[in-house]
Amino acid sequence: MDYILLLTVFGLIVLITAWVPVLIKEMPLSLPIICILIGAGLRLSPLFTVVEANPLESRYLTEKLTELVLIVSLMGAGLKLDRALGWRRWALTWRLLGISMPLSIAGVALVGWSLLGLAPAAALLLGAALAPTDPVLASDIQVGPPGSGCETPVRFALTSEAGLNDGLSFPFVYLAIAVALAGRVDASLIGHWFLVDVLWKLTAGAVIGWLAGKGVGWLLFRLPDRTRISRTGDGFVALGITLLVYGVTEIAHGYGFLAVFASGLAIRATERQNEYHEKLHAFAEQIERLLMMVLLVCFGAAIAQGSIFGRLDGWVVLTAVLVIFVIRPLAGIVGLLGRPEKAREKAMIAFFGIRGMGSFYYLAYALGQAEFAGTDILWVTICCCVLASIVLHGTTVTPLMRYLDTERHIEEGRPPP
Repeated sequence: MDYILLLTVFGLIVLITAWVPVLIKEMPLSLPIICILIGAGLRLSPLFTVVEANPLESRYLTEKLTELVLIVSLMGAGLKLDRALGWRRWALTWRLLGISMPLSIAGVALVGWSLLGLAPAAALLLGAALAPTDPVLASDIQVGPPGSGCETPVRFALTSEAGLNDGLSFPFVYLAIAVALAGRVDASLIGHWFLVDVLWKLTAGAVIGWLAGKGVGWLLFRLPDRTRISRTGDGFVALGITLLVYGVTEIAHGYGFLAVFASGLAIRATERQNEYHEKLHAFAEQIERLLMMVLLVCFGAAIAQGSIFGRLDGWVVLTAVLVIFVIRPLAGIVGLLGRPEKAREKAMIAFFGIRGMGSFYYLAYALGQAEFAGTDILWVTICCCVLASIVLHGTTVTPLMRYLDTERHIEEGRPPP
């Protein structure tokens, strides 16, 4: 009976989440907020037995589901960026990755150590988990589909940052794991971490991802017309590419997240005008939305169940406030100092550092590799930050992006959108 009930509830949720974006398009709401409300409502209803998954009690399941939704989202992000990769063309992105993200990691780690009383390894893990802008929940502020032309500085910066920072925050997760396992920090630990977890894994992820993307792009667009994969018109090819690239890179001990995004960029670089890009991106986006919906419905149910915030206190709430309102915005502003973009555009980029599925994944992954003191505090802090980010950014993204688009149209002498 539970299986049939599960199918019924799942079908209902899929229909609702497909319909909701149309209904709330002009409203200060987002699909993630609706999914959490649906989960909470189901948990408080007689149907609660089919949606009572708790991330605190299902670490492995949380890790694997969030891993899957992240790699699908990263492929979609790579496929929809029209701007060719380049040092100057991506200057905004390099600033956010090279300056803002390390500052965010350091700031959050300091707060975790000083306010929450976490040990250095756990504090560093908290910083690494909460620093990246989430590619899954940031879809409302990202660029449009391939070739749509919706690539303003704000949307491009947040899309490219979300695509790359998941891979680039992983070295700090590994450093936290290494410190937790060793119980100390010395020159040999730092040296091994830098050579293996930074140099090798980043290089392997970027190179394998780019070469794989170029190879797939050749199969899609460069073979004789009758034998091209793109002739199938099947969007699910995007899922095959994603899983293949991720798996090969992980087998080679590289960063699969970085490789998947790089492969998406390389596929676009092979052929930018083919309409098949839209089919690949559309399928990836649909799979991403479906997986996100499942995870957030379970998150909402776990919140309503009560145990997920059992250790919530004023220090945790203060930490969440500092992460969202102080640390990320200040780090973003510092990283963009000297850039020619308008102040309101810099403010938008700095503000919309959305936290989400990536934070859950990094914490779940690290807890499966080593023992960390203060596990409950880590979980409740990340859950609090993610929930606050979903509510705050979800309710402000529509009016703020509409304001930004209107001002841009007026300055360019075009009628407001």
